[in-house]
Amino acid sequence: MISARTAERIGRLRVTAHRLTRALGLVWSAAPRLTLAWAGLIVIQAVLPVASVFLTRLLIDSVTATVAAGGTWPAMQQSLFYAGALAATLVTAQSLGVAGSWVRTAQAELVQDHLRTLVLRTSYAADLAFYESAEYHDHLERARSDASRRPLALLESGGSLVQNTITLVGMAALVAPYGWWVPTALAVSTLPALVVVVMFNRRFHDWWERTTADRRWATYHDWVLTYSEFAAEIRLFDLGHHFIEGYRRLRSRLRGERLALLRRENLATVGASLFALLVAGGAMIWMLLRVLRGLLTLGDLVLFYQAFDRGQSLMRSLLGNVGQIYANSLFLENLFEFLDLRPTIRDPDAPVPVPAGLTDGIRFRSITFTYPGAETTALDAFDLHVPAGGIVALVGSNGAGKSTVLKLLCRFYDPESGGVELDGIDLRRFALSDLRRALTVLFQDPVPYHASFRQNIAYGDLALDPATSRIEAAARAAGADEVAARLPRGYDTMLGKWFAYGSQLSGGEWQRIALARAFLRESPLLVLDEPTSFMDSWAEAEFLDRFRSLAAGRTSLIVTHRFTVAMRADIVHVMERGRIVESGSPAALLESGGRFAQSWQVQVHSGEERSSTIVDRESEV
Repeated sequence: MISARTAERIGRLRVTAHRLTRALGLVWSAAPRLTLAWAGLIVIQAVLPVASVFLTRLLIDSVTATVAAGGTWPAMQQSLFYAGALAATLVTAQSLGVAGSWVRTAQAELVQDHLRTLVLRTSYAADLAFYESAEYHDHLERARSDASRRPLALLESGGSLVQNTITLVGMAALVAPYGWWVPTALAVSTLPALVVVVMFNRRFHDWWERTTADRRWATYHDWVLTYSEFAAEIRLFDLGHHFIEGYRRLRSRLRGERLALLRRENLATVGASLFALLVAGGAMIWMLLRVLRGLLTLGDLVLFYQAFDRGQSLMRSLLGNVGQIYANSLFLENLFEFLDLRPTIRDPDAPVPVPAGLTDGIRFRSITFTYPGAETTALDAFDLHVPAGGIVALVGSNGAGKSTVLKLLCRFYDPESGGVELDGIDLRRFALSDLRRALTVLFQDPVPYHASFRQNIAYGDLALDPATSRIEAAARAAGADEVAARLPRGYDTMLGKWFAYGSQLSGGEWQRIALARAFLRESPLLVLDEPTSFMDSWAEAEFLDRFRSLAAGRTSLIVTHRFTVAMRADIVHVMERGRIVESGSPAALLESGGRFAQSWQVQVHSGEERSSTIVDRESEV
């Protein structure tokens, strides 16, 4: 029976071997030909140092014999042959070193791009719920930092391990004839270094994982201080010193802990090096005494010195390689954990087609839903019908559950109980791409893509490869053509300030571009989430005039706080605490005197007060 500690060590070795195998698989899939070339170069470069040491011994002994023979030509020929062979070996080693550097660089570029693409694909496929989890962002942070270098570092360490092992075996074979104990002494002299490498690599990995949140906080402080979205407010409220000091404190603590760990590692490394030096010194004194007694030649002494010195160096490198493999395998677990994330929102095994033309519409049946990690229920026994071809508005206070309805319709989440249906078919029976293809969603915060004005609209439906005429027609329908007309290069103007010659737009102008994307995307379902939140009253009135043409022939759901928008709907549902508490046409709800009518009166009264104040001020002027 093996002990629990031995079983644990065996388990760790198996996990490390699995990580190594998987990392090699990733490298092979990214650059198979270069990996083969890299492996061949490793073997050749491993043999050349042994050959050079052996040829050095032959050359020295040959030169000694030539001198003793009085410099005769036959003896000199042999010396010249060994010198030429040694020179050819050294030149070959240098040439292969240059070739190996190019191969590793090309391999690194391919592998890094491949792994970053895998991280991006995993992030894109992840459920929306992952983005609302701090644990996901910790995984992402570690994956981003490890994806670009850890597999390559592991491959490099593994290659060096193989190369150093081959060379070390050759060196051991060269010194073994001088005594059985010499290879043993060579190995024993580097054992303390192995203990140091393994122990401190483990400690560094534990520290790195423990400080993930602190490093993310430091990055957040950096973003706040350098990104344009924060620039105005942190200057207005004079928050710069606060965030700079926060960043400095975090980095100071992280730096102090890292340097303390490194200091302890360096002290242990010095002790291990002194031990190795004592062993090497003892071996060299023993060899020197044998040469002085005439038992060995000068060539033997040179060979022993070179072989033992290089052997120690190789052993240190080899043990360093083992430690690096172990450390990189620990860090690779972070990458693999991220790549192994699997979305829970996914396609069914046998998807059915989305109905081309709705006859019943959208139905939410007894929906109960709570966000992951939340303590309160977002929707509770929620029922809703959006009739085919109709326009339905959801109104209510913040936190009532309106946006949750939108997210369930897009299948960003699945309900805990109940179901969302299109013409009686549960959304979970559709392929995600087909379902979302059938939806046009105008979000409350439209994404400001840093691309041309034309491309920003084309993002509404890349599958159609829309022609210029269609893009401009969508822009006219949304009123975005007026924005394009004011830009220096019209539809070809770069938007945003991240890249050269970019133009920044207002929130309302970005919303018009988002509306143009909605016009471009010809889908049967239209969902609007606070579509006029960034618009002034004039822009909102213009939008409402265009809205009917956008909604024509579509089934539309509007989430809004503005009753001027809700008044354009066929049916209005008032939400409160995850349920519908009032429903009807806008006119009927106003007559009923319920929540909708009361809120309408508040908004109208507030508007009248603002208008009266403006008139009074103008009169005073």
